[in-house]
Amino acid sequence: MPDKPLTIATYAAGASLAAITLVYVFGPTFFLDDSSSSRKKASVVGLSNPANDCFINAVLQALAGLPDLRKYLIREVHRRQLGGEEVYRITAEEAQDAQDGGKAWLLEGLRQGVVTQALKEVLDRLNERPIYRKTISAQAFVSTLEQAFRTRISRQQQDAQEFLQIVTERLEEEYLAGRKARRKARRLVVGKPDGEGTRVDGKGVAQDGEAGQFEQDKGNEAADEDEQEEDSQEEDEEKDAFPFEGKIESQIECVTCHFKPKPTVSTFVTLTLNVPQQSSTSLNSCFDGMLKVEHIDDFKCEYCRLAHALSVKQRELASATSPRTREALAADITRIEKAMAEDPEKPPKDVTLPDSKLAPRRRIARHMRISSFPKVLGIHLSRSIYSASSLSTKNTAKVAFPESLPLGGILNQKKYRLLGVVTHKGGHDSGHYESFRRQVTPVPYSTPHSFGTEGAYSVVGTPNPSVVPSPRIPARDSQERPGEHGSMSPPSVVPDPSLLSPSPSSSSASSRSSRSRAAPISQPRDEGSLKPPRPSESSQPRPSTASASMADMADMARFRRKAKKKKDDRWWRISDDKIRECRTTEVLGMQKEVYLLFYELDRREGDGE
Repeated sequence: MPDKPLTIATYAAGASLAAITLVYVFGPTFFLDDSSSSRKKASVVGLSNPANDCFINAVLQALAGLPDLRKYLIREVHRRQLGGEEVYRITAEEAQDAQDGGKAWLLEGLRQGVVTQALKEVLDRLNERPIYRKTISAQAFVSTLEQAFRTRISRQQQDAQEFLQIVTERLEEEYLAGRKARRKARRLVVGKPDGEGTRVDGKGVAQDGEAGQFEQDKGNEAADEDEQEEDSQEEDEEKDAFPFEGKIESQIECVTCHFKPKPTVSTFVTLTLNVPQQSSTSLNSCFDGMLKVEHIDDFKCEYCRLAHALSVKQRELASATSPRTREALAADITRIEKAMAEDPEKPPKDVTLPDSKLAPRRRIARHMRISSFPKVLGIHLSRSIYSASSLSTKNTAKVAFPESLPLGGILNQKKYRLLGVVTHKGGHDSGHYESFRRQVTPVPYSTPHSFGTEGAYSVVGTPNPSVVPSPRIPARDSQERPGEHGSMSPPSVVPDPSLLSPSPSSSSASSRSSRSRAAPISQPRDEGSLKPPRPSESSQPRPSTASASMADMADMARFRRKAKKKKDDRWWRISDDKIRECRTTEVLGMQKEVYLLFYELDRREGDGE
């Protein structure tokens, strides 16, 4: 009995030491990784608001949550660093041409990509994950943007959509200028045809005449190979183009003759959708308002104009009496019919057509479609209402927007995933902007595993029998699943013992022991007839190893999907330097305040994620 208090004290001291060890060893990791920790909720960088800069801060925070944009910025800045300053330096001739228009400084800034570099730096700082609360200023980026345009950004009439449009258009112009400079540099190295019978080689030396024919042919072959390499580089740059850039195709059709001229294609960096003046609507309805068929009256159709001219010429031919006149009219009719059959948009030049004012006016149907889908789709919901009294007001209609947005037809459908939202609270002339960012890890900074759907555990048996198989998970009730208890255990893969053969490197003792376990000495085996072992009374029928492992892998995949869905449900709600965590339901509930939407192409299904 006297030893009992001592034993209790010993156990208490051991428990206290174990608790202290747990705190010192696992405490920092718990405070950093636990989702309920207040430190993690504050571990995203905010932006200060010194002078009504909420419209700038909201756009920058939304752009910081777009992985495709960050990959583009990293790639574009790296290209300029690899090429060197001499590739992007403007020549004296280009400077003189630009100086005539007073835009030499603009061309130089586009070649150097100053805004691209500045945006990459500020987005890198916003994507830091500090332990303590951190707030930075966007003034460096704003100053670079003002220097690029040599103007000041007004803080009085601020609009997040206008700021986004300025930034994206400038990024696209810098991308096109840099691509043009790289193409020009490659052509100077490769060499291009410079007149008939003369070719300029890579050193700029002209070779012609019979004496240098062999060298010229040899240089032409090398230049052709370089041109093929240049084409491949051009294709790679097209794949890695500016992610906001897309194309819209506009097609018109005459209702009378059903003639369709060649469609016109225009590029865009953001889409503006008008919000209808009603209490509530949806994003799909706003898209229908832009992509719906629109009828326009009093339009001049080229095919109908040629048809009218053909009828006039035929009437003149029927009433003409002079052979020369009839011959000229017949030739005009032939040319008009040829133009109508080949290309009505190109009327014959040597035929006098009737006055365009006399041509009939038709009704046409016009529709638009997205012909080239961007990697990042920026959508602006226009809420401005303009009245006859020149007083503009804000449309406060609720716009329901989805988390997954399918666009396109059946054969070329693209699915987009919502990554960022910018909201506006207040009236048309005043208010406050906030941004919502999905908590995603950008690809350049993540470490995705290279395993398949089964993870690190494979169902294929290993050819090496010396590898110890994974232990089987204890039997559980058929209603239980691994994901229900919040723990993830490896699937049970127990190979068939009959498939394992003795390893050549195994010792004889281990071989004898394995044989003795497989066939006891008291019961000699007959090699001709092998009897299965007698099942014990307590053994229960269970599925085969393959079916059991497949069921475990299905449970693991279900658990991963559930865990990933829970992880994707986390967002940051950012109001300048005030940051808190929220869920997808809260983001989708901002229907009355939603102003800008940022969707990114969802390639998770194609990648097998």
